[in-house]
Amino acid sequence: MSRAVRVPPGGAGEVRTAPGRRRIEAARNLLARRPGAVLLLSATALLLLMWIPACLRTGMVDLQVYRAAAPHLGTGDLYAFRLHLPGPDLFPLPFTYPPFAALLFLPLGGVAWPVASLVWTAASMAALCGLVHCCLRLADPDAPAARHRRRVLLWSAALLWTEPVAVTFAFGQVNLLLAALVGYAVRRRTAATAGLGVGLAAGIKLVPAVTGLYFLAHRRWSAVWWSAAVFLATVAAGWWAAPRSATDFWLHEVGAAARVGPVGSVLNQSLRGALSRTLGHDVGWSAPWWSCAVPAALLALTAVVRTARRGDRLGALLAVQLSGLLLSPISWCHHWVWAAAAVLWLAHNPRRSPAHTAALLAWCTVLAGYPVHWLELAQPDITQFGRPWYLATLGWCYPVCAVLTLVALCAGAGGYALRRTPLTALSKTGRYWFHWASGATR
Repeated sequence: MSRAVRVPPGGAGEVRTAPGRRRIEAARNLLARRPGAVLLLSATALLLLMWIPACLRTGMVDLQVYRAAAPHLGTGDLYAFRLHLPGPDLFPLPFTYPPFAALLFLPLGGVAWPVASLVWTAASMAALCGLVHCCLRLADPDAPAARHRRRVLLWSAALLWTEPVAVTFAFGQVNLLLAALVGYAVRRRTAATAGLGVGLAAGIKLVPAVTGLYFLAHRRWSAVWWSAAVFLATVAAGWWAAPRSATDFWLHEVGAAARVGPVGSVLNQSLRGALSRTLGHDVGWSAPWWSCAVPAALLALTAVVRTARRGDRLGALLAVQLSGLLLSPISWCHHWVWAAAAVLWLAHNPRRSPAHTAALLAWCTVLAGYPVHWLELAQPDITQFGRPWYLATLGWCYPVCAVLTLVALCAGAGGYALRRTPLTALSKTGRYWFHWASGATR
């Protein structure tokens, strides 16, 4: 019978281990008792190490575009505008959003730049916390308030350092604000409020319109109609404010992906961008794109159906957003702030499968490793689509993580909410697809 060996007080073993244990306990106490301080320290470090250098180098270029382009709304040349940055190798930046977005950005021009940049950054920080709050509440609605608050603060402190979030802060992008608005909207039980949030987000930037699939999957018909009505109202408002600019956008510019930027740039992490880098030219809507887009869309639809059927609200929202990012012609790396929701879903899912583990490890590696940043340095000429095979392969990092997550969403047994909820009443073909996707047929 073995005996436990006790190390005498002051012995060699205790001398070696006590300092390490004390540090671990101190870190645990800080995380448990002072999550707000952890977030403050993380945000301060991010601002000092990344945000201020980015401002000194490029100056939150997307926020500059919002401020400088908005006054061109009334002159009719909104979509001829280009922000020219110093340096011969920098791409002139156009305004790429609908006219309604320029209408909302007009007040930014009347605010001094230091004030505008600080307020925008603070709002984005609050939006990150809001997005984490909404995602965790969708995943675990019954969590005690104190535990939930601690999770929100600690996760926000960690996710600040992921590539899409950090780049959003550095560029002064609108992504976090829109993601938080969508997250808030889908949690509302009132159809008008839910539709208002999604419709406004789609009116500012078209991709959030994919959230309508979430409402369809949960048979929230009123929310679908409210979303469509609010979106059409934003289109009408933009047309009323600037008919010429609205005509240019909706009849000519809305489908011109190359006008937004080089499709083959490593910054573009959509399927179209990854394929273009692999094949050396813009694949457009050609057969290679369809051969990837159709399976991705079917996989995403399967994930939406299965997660909605088992009552996994965060999983269904995540599947919808990932489908939009994959199938959109342009999905810059800072558009992928929904990767934060993917990490939250994978980390907090109590029924882990090998697919969950693979997806979580992949996301942690990609989000913490900043691969797009390093690949951009390796290929500084973003107008050249061709890449060496190894760089082209690494350029698939975000789409691969998204596909792994969709597989996990299909294979998983759900998150905290395991209630089985009815889905949309579809046509006969649609019903068969639903039963097959949800596992009713084999």
